[in-house]
Amino acid sequence: MATSVEIPAKADVVVIGGGPAGSSAATHLARNGIDVLLLERQAFPRNQVGESLIPHFWKFTDLLGVSEKIETEGFVRKSGGITAWNGQIHQITFSRYGYDRPGLHVERDVFDRILLDHARDCGARVFTEVSAASVDFGDAQWPVVHYTDKRAASNAQGAVRCRYVIDASGHSCLLASQFGTRRQISSDLKFLALWGYFENSRYLGADRSSHAPEECLEIRPVTFVMSYEHGWVWHIMLREKASVGVIVHTDRTRGMNKAGRAAFFQQTCNDLPYLRELLRTASFIPGSLQFRPDYSYYATRICGENYYCIGDAAAFVDPVFSHGVQNALYNAAVATLAIRESLKNNNLRKRYSQICESRMQQFYGFSRALSLGDFGANGVDRELVKTMMKALPELELELLLVASAMTNRSENFKQLAREAGVWDGFSDRAAITAPDQIASLSL
Repeated sequence: MATSVEIPAKADVVVIGGGPAGSSAATHLARNGIDVLLLERQAFPRNQVGESLIPHFWKFTDLLGVSEKIETEGFVRKSGGITAWNGQIHQITFSRYGYDRPGLHVERDVFDRILLDHARDCGARVFTEVSAASVDFGDAQWPVVHYTDKRAASNAQGAVRCRYVIDASGHSCLLASQFGTRRQISSDLKFLALWGYFENSRYLGADRSSHAPEECLEIRPVTFVMSYEHGWVWHIMLREKASVGVIVHTDRTRGMNKAGRAAFFQQTCNDLPYLRELLRTASFIPGSLQFRPDYSYYATRICGENYYCIGDAAAFVDPVFSHGVQNALYNAAVATLAIRESLKNNNLRKRYSQICESRMQQFYGFSRALSLGDFGANGVDRELVKTMMKALPELELELLLVASAMTNRSENFKQLAREAGVWDGFSDRAAITAPDQIASLSL
């Protein structure tokens, strides 16, 4: 956007951050005739991790009116996932659980740009290269968002008044950091995520065989995940490259500098079976390695009368089941519904924020219980999780129970299902304990 366009001094809602959570929130509001201003600190397109999307996301993009644009882009369609975890190999196929639309492997710079451009097309006022610095809540009816405009060399300071603030600032967690409500999960669950990209990588298809990269638009790939001694890894085939991530307990890399982490990443890729075979014809893309330490965290409070924290600004769980973008889209939908109702009836805005808080904490708690096998701690309310289990459609719940059994993190999740009274509803519990077991992979 041209620097000559001035940032307005006032809006109904200010959204901080232009990722999937922020752009989706702006779209929902703009499509309902609400004056919304979005501030994003980076220029788009920009690099981002999280390329695997499960098919649940389509119901949210349908609500946004952006599904056709996503389909037109021609992202890689995936049929499901395969895990090699603790010596056991399992496969999940989405169509078995009633999904007639595919999951996707997306280049996040492209995917996120589509969502942000769509927000602008729907009437949101979008400003990139504008970094929100803090929010002054001194006037509860009109909070003030302070920002730095980096579109010109002067780095001009400015402020915008609004009735509601949506914090979608991602891992920087602007409001949670300002309030002091951000919490790391317990030390035994702390991990470092390292990821990078490879050209000419082979990939694992739904037929459980490896294929050349040029086949990925014809023979659908799966998201491949495998455990190893110090953590787990992923392999995600994109249109022109493969995303490879290594998750390792922080104790294993303590004291390593950037070069040491790069060497550890490359050595892990070279040492692990299956992954080594997929990368045998591949070349690492120089400069593509990134890392994020201690990535699992949560905020003790994410909604208030005049603010909502959504997406990674509220919590980040674990990438093993590809819930990140889905969580962001869900948060955007429920938070903007609360704001829309609050704008109609200001006297009830505290109640709407409390309902939204409960819904989002329930969703994050469910995701954390599924991904980490963790409940009753680290911000997980077990009663909220059980309530959500009872409300899910049977096929969707079955898929999640099967997914939980694909790793060694499932026992707590299954116990919650028993306590919720939903476990006995599945006649073939053996299939949930050992989903689609496969004897071997052809690599």
